[in-house]
Amino acid sequence: MNKHERYVEVCKQMELLGIKDVSTQRQKNNDTRVWRLPIKNKWKNGSFIEVASFTTGYVRNQNSGYSNYQLNKRCQSEPQYYPEYKWCDKKGESLLTGKYNMYTTKACVLIPNEIDRLEYLIAYCLKNYYIKHANFVAEGVYVSKWEHEYKLKVQDAQYFKRQTCHKSSK
Repeated sequence: MNKHERYVEVCKQMELLGIKDVSTQRQKNNDTRVWRLPIKNKWKNGSFIEVASFTTGYVRNQNSGYSNYQLNKRCQSEPQYYPEYKWCDKKGESLLTGKYNMYTTKACVLIPNEIDRLEYLIAYCLKNYYIKHANFVAEGVYVSKWEHEYKLKVQDAQYFKRQTCHKSSK
């Protein structure tokens, strides 16, 4: 599948999922795209969930205001070595001990290609928002499974009762 066909496929998937591009002109000028999902965020005054794709290779959640977080996969970074110092009271300064401390961190796996970022974004959103938040309907109301099943039973019973009353009155 060539790049254009992949892009058309991604656009179809976004349309089916109700994902809309809400990028500002400034974001578009910077090649950043912000996408709004048709799922409301339970924790932020019921606003819709937004995610973004950046040319730097990052994919981020845009709902947390001051602390948007990366959605990219993580990997263990290469080890970094730093010289060890020990404080010397006599000299009033830190001295090298000749040893080194090793540090590793987790880094984001960057996605340099836009179409790859969009495909990753759709897969991430399907798994983490559409499936895990299946009960977060567009009105932002959470309905537990047991409550939903109970309301269905009550509704079915009322419907059945109306149908039997309707037949007996004829």
